[in-house]
Amino acid sequence: MTDPVLAKRARFVKLVAAGKRVGYSLFLLAIVAFFYGVFTKFTESIVTIVTASLVVGSLILAPAIVFGYGIKAAEREERGLSSGH
Repeated sequence: MTDPVLAKRARFVKLVAAGKRVGYSLFLLAIVAFFYGVFTKFTESIVTIVTASLVVGSLILAPAIVFGYGIKAAEREERGLSSGH
């Protein structure tokens, strides 16, 4: 029998990992598009790609980072260690 709290936490760990992967990938896309624009020509589509990548990446990455810290703190506290706060 599995603990429902641990099962739920495991699902959140997977979601956090996916969120970080997508968020950082969007940041990388924004950086690549920005430098492409620097070395060629900033068109409206390049600016849109950079801006959209930064905004969507931030909206995905911020909660993933916060939940990741929360999960790590809960795991430390379960082991009897300080939660780090």
